[in-house]
Amino acid sequence: MRDNKRTLVLASLALGFALLPFTIGAHHGTNQSYDRSAPVTVMGVVTEFRYKNPHPQLFIDVTDNEGKTTPWAIEIAPTPYTLAMRGWSRSRSSEALKPGTEVSITLAPSRAGTPVGLLREIVDADGVQIFGDLRGPLRAGPE
Repeated sequence: MRDNKRTLVLASLALGFALLPFTIGAHHGTNQSYDRSAPVTVMGVVTEFRYKNPHPQLFIDVTDNEGKTTPWAIEIAPTPYTLAMRGWSRSRSSEALKPGTEVSITLAPSRAGTPVGLLREIVDADGVQIFGDLRGPLRAGPE
């Protein structure tokens, strides 16, 4: 009986370790979803900003030369906690990205060709960088 329990425990552990890479890859599919080697810059108007876990999201309307408007969804890779540690609290982010704000966004586009991307940089209409390299050093910022 004791050998059966031991065998069951060892088999369960082996199966768990064998499946671990699949569960990790399921959530962290950023490199599969976005083409980081071919950044794209779009200009648009903020329609919504969500400062939520697991990743904040920004929504903008992009109007082309013919006047056609396309809604874009942009994922902001750091978590809200990481953004706050870099000085981007909920209130500061929401103020900088309130609806109606004109922005130029550089992003890693969706590999599927949809109007979705992973944020690299946001610059406002005055040329001021709102978000830049979000992998920079951590620092506490104002609320």
